[in-house]
Amino acid sequence: MDFSKVLLKWYLQNKRDLPWRNTTNPYPIWLSEIILQQTRVAQGTPYFIKFLIAFPTVFDLANADEEDVLKLWQGLGYYSRARNLHKTAQFIAFELNGVFPDNYESLLKLKGIGTYTAAAIAAFSYNESVAVVDGNVLRVLSRYFDIETDVSSAGAKKGFTALANELLPDGKANVFNQAIMEFGAMQCVPKNPNCMNCVFNESCLALQKKKVGELPVNLKKLKVAKRYFNYLVFLDETNQTVIQKRTSKGIWHNLYEFPVIETENPENDATILALIHNQVVVPNSINEVVLFNSDLIIHRLSHQHLHIKFWKIYVDGTIPNGIVCDKAKTFPYPIVIYNFIEKDWF
Repeated sequence: MDFSKVLLKWYLQNKRDLPWRNTTNPYPIWLSEIILQQTRVAQGTPYFIKFLIAFPTVFDLANADEEDVLKLWQGLGYYSRARNLHKTAQFIAFELNGVFPDNYESLLKLKGIGTYTAAAIAAFSYNESVAVVDGNVLRVLSRYFDIETDVSSAGAKKGFTALANELLPDGKANVFNQAIMEFGAMQCVPKNPNCMNCVFNESCLALQKKKVGELPVNLKKLKVAKRYFNYLVFLDETNQTVIQKRTSKGIWHNLYEFPVIETENPENDATILALIHNQVVVPNSINEVVLFNSDLIIHRLSHQHLHIKFWKIYVDGTIPNGIVCDKAKTFPYPIVIYNFIEKDWF
């Protein structure tokens, strides 16, 4: 069976109508690829549309304030993607006169663009014969060819990429790469794929050997740290509060948050109350402290689980250098804080 020919036929009959597939312009293609890293298509598509409306060209994105970019990104997570997106837009606009590099090797040199994104832009915009290998592609290839290589091991990506390059039909890198990724996303899904209704059910080695559920092999174990955040939501008599920018490297860099007490272990409310009364952020006398959520909000990131409580702290007088609550709403926040503000604002 000609794998590539069958795959392309399947794709033409089953492909989704996605907005970034209707162009060869590298700007929206690059934008879509950055948004869709670590993000499902259903979640990412509205963000893609919002970004194109707000920043229709790379020059518009380059000239935007970083805070505006982060605000629009709010809810997608992995905020370093947004910061790198903005910096790369500035480089392309101001150093390359708005012209994207037109080949894989040159694209690789741009900030925030790795092998996958460079290959995607090269293939989808310029039809360069380079394989685009993501998790969907790894899964399809490992199952179809019964490859037991640990996909998280050193050198695995290189081996799968070489195989994908061998399968590329001449002059059809654009459509083939879209096809194999789409096949992994829609048909050869991670769990319980419908193999009986698959165009490859007579030639897939994993199906023949009853190994579909075992492939791809991924032996990497993700270590997840627990962190405990107590956010201090100060409110004074003039409806002002306090927010601060996270300037340290790590999660949520350059986003805003309320002052926070972080502890290494879960502490009882009495301990946190004592810390609140001893805090030095706001000098005003504390009138009342109200725990907003008695049950922890658990916010799950890829490598961290954040256990969060919000404390409303009513203080006497006016907070020095405070900010009016309505204005505070306009800043970019991590989604867990944004949700608190939207649903349960003071």
